[in-house]
Amino acid sequence: TIAWYSSNSSSQTHPVGQKAGNGFGLHDMSGNVWEWVKDWYSSSYYASSPANDPQGPISGSNRLFRGGSWSSSSNNCRASFRNFISPGVSSYDIGFRAARTP
Repeated sequence: TIAWYSSNSSSQTHPVGQKAGNGFGLHDMSGNVWEWVKDWYSSSYYASSPANDPQGPISGSNRLFRGGSWSSSSNNCRASFRNFISPGVSSYDIGFRAARTP
């Protein structure tokens, strides 16, 4: 009810605000498009990172993205599921999520 993913998206993005809010009342934070995040990818960083608010490695060759997209399974449509790709690569289902105060 809160995300566009492979089984309910008709293989396309959708205008924001058409799904229910998440547990925090925020809309469009899962699914529709993957969200680029500022963290660099490292396969070993989180094994020794701070427990609270780890900032990620200071450099790398791949950036993380999260939240799933219209082409993802529903299991990938959550902020805790992350993947990585070179920041020079573009994809039809990776973007960013804009936010504003009401």
